[in-house]
This record gives sequence, C-alpha cells and structure tokens, in this order.
Amino acid sequence: MALTESNNFQIGTLAPNFELINTVDNQLVKLSDIKGEKGTAIFFICNHCPFVIHVNDELVKVANDYKSNGISFIAISSNDADKYPQDGPEFMKKVAEKLNYPFPYLYDKTQEVAKAYDAACTPDLYLFDSELKSVYHGQLDDSRPGNGKTVTGKDFRNALDALLTDNSVLQLQKPSIGCNIKWK
Repeated sequence: MALTESNNFQIGTLAPNFELINTVDNQLVKLSDIKGEKGTAIFFICNHCPFVIHVNDELVKVANDYKSNGISFIAISSNDADKYPQDGPEFMKKVAEKLNYPFPYLYDKTQEVAKAYDAACTPDLYLFDSELKSVYHGQLDDSRPGNGKTVTGKDFRNALDALLTDNSVLQLQKPSIGCNIKWK
C-alpha cells in the first residue's frame, strides 16, 4: 500500500462524462443520466484498501442522508483487477450488496475515467453542482485507520451543506489520503 494524496482538481471544472457498467445489476450507467438535480458526488473507491474500508459505513450514511435532497451518489473502482482480483466486478457486487450501497458501484476497467478525473487514491471524493461543475475535491474527514479519530464525514458533509444552502465553494479543501489507484 502506497500512501497517496489526491491530486488537485480545479474548482469549477466540468465533470468528465462517462459510461460504465454498474457491477450490481450489470446495467450501463451514464453520468448524464444519473446526475443529481442539485449535485452529484463521485467516490473513487475499491474493495481492499484499508482507508476505504475505514470510511465505507460513513460513505453509505452520507449518501443515505443526502440523496433525498437532490444529490446523486456514484462509486467507481478503477483498480487493475488482473493484479488485484479482489477489486474486480464480481467482488465489487458482493461488497455493494453486503454494505447496502445506496449508489451504483461502477467498474472502470480501462481506467480512462480515473485518468479523466485525475483520481490518484482511494478514497478520492468529488462533489459537483447541478451543472456538473466541481465544487469540492477533498477528504471525507480527518479520520484515518489507526489515528484514533472518529469517522464523521464532517468535511464532505460541510461541502454538501454549502452546496445545498447557497452554492458557495468551501475555501478549505484538504486532500484525501489513501491507497494509490492500482494502475495497469
């Protein structure tokens, strides 16, 4: 595991469109079809990363807490499943079902979507407004495996609240930290 920080993603950048297979139901998902009325959250995650495992329950809680407010949530795994089979589609489906993901869990086999977003780590979290312009790219909160801090989702929840109340961009956006995406 290589500890990696998320790359800079310029606020105001339009979300790159994509079409990926949802591993839960094998349906093709297009960003343009499932974007939220008020905003869209995109999580680059995977099954085996201890940083993702550490925050998985909170990602589910955040999505459940905000999806009724017009926010769409999407999870994407871009890891090389040849080298990391536990991150492949059949295991993604099992994890999504076990944890009751309230969002599609998409597989980016070619890694083109991760590259388009300049995603670097898992988890790597993005939030876009109703026009799919970036308003937040940063950490869920200050908790990390082993640091003793409770997982609250505070930073991402603050970004969601700012988007829903006045569309202001949070000035403080700490990068996410996690395992590097497993590139081919």
